[in-house]
Amino acid sequence: MQESHFFDAHTHVQFSGFDADRDTVIRRAFAADVRMVNVGTQKDTSRAAVMLAHAYPAGQMFAAIGLHPIHTGKSYHDTDELGGGDAAKAFTSRGETFDVDHYKELARDPATVAIGECGLDYFHFNDDEPRETQIARQKDAFLGQIDLSKESGKPLMIHCRDAFGDLIDFLKPHATDLPPGVVHFFTGTPDDARRLMDMGFSFTFGGAITFPPKKGMAQGMYDEAIRLIPPDRLLSETDAPYIAPAPFRGKRNEPAYVVHTVARLAELKNVLPEEMKARIWENAKRIFKLPSED
Repeated sequence: MQESHFFDAHTHVQFSGFDADRDTVIRRAFAADVRMVNVGTQKDTSRAAVMLAHAYPAGQMFAAIGLHPIHTGKSYHDTDELGGGDAAKAFTSRGETFDVDHYKELARDPATVAIGECGLDYFHFNDDEPRETQIARQKDAFLGQIDLSKESGKPLMIHCRDAFGDLIDFLKPHATDLPPGVVHFFTGTPDDARRLMDMGFSFTFGGAITFPPKKGMAQGMYDEAIRLIPPDRLLSETDAPYIAPAPFRGKRNEPAYVVHTVARLAELKNVLPEEMKARIWENAKRIFKLPSED
């Protein structure tokens, strides 16, 4: 039987927030028995994810390549993601059009295991043009990545914020032709989860599930969704450098910290952490078609 590993299904160690100590962070994750998928958000970060995967021994790091919905138009400038140089600022001022040929090339690379981070984001709108225009541009880029997922046979890595109704309606006509994909950092309702599961999707959860509930909120929207979702549809993530789990809250996140999320998932599913670790690893191998280890 293959050994299991912790799995960070959605991280961004290729982002500029790790420029000062990237190799140290990666080796700390490997020392903690963590395997990972570095997820691209536009051309440069997608290519960087693929290149980074090839810089380390095969089977330890993988890539997802795609265009994030907030990067289809003018967006805020995140120095942890894009850096502080003129090229990054120029990118955020113009946005990116989904370049089919560029992403097809990256999708053919054996290190690429998913298409995305793609989807819909109705939280980060700019004030320079109508929302309808921005939504239409997001949907156009999303459709291009849906088509690439079908063509490549690699699952979607979906981002969705404040848009689950539209996301589900948009995916419905394609559900039967898509490889079973992943909704990362799931924040939808239990009904959203059921509808997405009916279309074959799995779900990642990150450091936010380790936080205490906010004052005035019903206990555990995350808890309810996690208890509803079957174990074979669950994955763990960090979304590093963002949203570190409770022991490191407010600090930069990193893949080694995924062990805290796995422990919380185990608690909510009433299983031992080692059992949850093994279950997530089996799920990751199936969903991302990870190569067998020697």
